[in-house]
Amino acid sequence: MTTVTVPIPADWPTTEARARAVQDGLRARVVLDEPGPTPGTGRVTGVDVAYDDERDVVAAAAVVLDAATLAVVAEATAVGRISFPYVAGLLAFREIPTVLAALDALPCPPGLVVCDGYGLAHPRRFGLASHLGVLTGLPTIGVAKNPFTFTHDAPDLPRGSTSPLLAGAEEVGRAVRTRDAVKPVFVSVGHRVSLDNACAHTLALTPAYRLPETTRRADALCREALRAAAHHPS
Repeated sequence: MTTVTVPIPADWPTTEARARAVQDGLRARVVLDEPGPTPGTGRVTGVDVAYDDERDVVAAAAVVLDAATLAVVAEATAVGRISFPYVAGLLAFREIPTVLAALDALPCPPGLVVCDGYGLAHPRRFGLASHLGVLTGLPTIGVAKNPFTFTHDAPDLPRGSTSPLLAGAEEVGRAVRTRDAVKPVFVSVGHRVSLDNACAHTLALTPAYRLPETTRRADALCREALRAAAHHPS
């Protein structure tokens, strides 16, 4: 496994106003009219981050799985300084540099990228999954643990049931039941994937647990990388 150290980019936004301006500029480049990879084929990569705010450190992990077997194909981590203060709606700016570095350190193409967070299901319709997709050109989806500020009816109890995640009358994602009678996850399009396929990918990645295997593996790996960084500070 590769671990890289990441500097904050020289031109990275330092104010809320500048970050929102960057979001506005990039949002127009989101592609919403492609179906994306066929679920259960090729490779699928989970990305996740862990923070140590006291030490001003963030660790990111990228874990590539074979989409058919969910076996790990490759993994990489990156460690850097937190690149933006905590501001609701702008969390991608805290994570993107290290996530990009982890993806770049992979020895193989990642295929579809699954983010532990949001794509279009974001107050500005440009969450981490969309941001990452536009910057990399990769197909991306967001699978979140909660619905952010959006409303939804509870899906039916069987696994595979869905209900729209709504901003007023606009469907920004779907609540997807990945386990019978267990709280749903909240799926949204990031870039170059349809919502139907985003939901199908999510179900293909959840054969045994509520959260996708991509998220579970990346979460464990980024926490491990953060612990290692604390014991071996640069």
